[in-house]
Amino acid sequence: MVNRQSSSSPQPRRTARRGVALIEAIVAAIILGVGLTALVSFASGALSASRLGQEIGTAAMLADEQLQLVLARGPDDYARRFDLKGRCDPPFQTYLYELTFTGGDGGQPYRVRAVVRWESSRGPQSVDVETLIAPRQVEGDAQADPDRRPASAVTR
Repeated sequence: MVNRQSSSSPQPRRTARRGVALIEAIVAAIILGVGLTALVSFASGALSASRLGQEIGTAAMLADEQLQLVLARGPDDYARRFDLKGRCDPPFQTYLYELTFTGGDGGQPYRVRAVVRWESSRGPQSVDVETLIAPRQVEGDAQADPDRRPASAVTR
């Protein structure tokens, strides 16, 4: 007995196999596309967060610089001698600073607040730093802002 198969039966099986392979390829391409889209989205978010972190770090450094200037020059008459608000020096001219002073009565420390503002891709941002700075101690005819250079050169 010879098993004969009709010539029409293998054709539908091959066509069905080819159809399944095509569907698998299409599904794999869709999954790959979704995965790549998610990867690009995560990378974009990480880049945006990194940029904002850098801007916050720069603003904190600029606020600290303003407070150091107040500390070095004294809070007593700082407002009469220097600007309390303005644009930071280049290359940081996109940042704005503002200083406010409270207290300092009866030898009490001044409460000094430095706010640095800038415009970010996420909208307006700011860093706010507040500290206490003691008034300068002036005894008799001592200078309010004496020359602090050493008498002789410092060799290191």
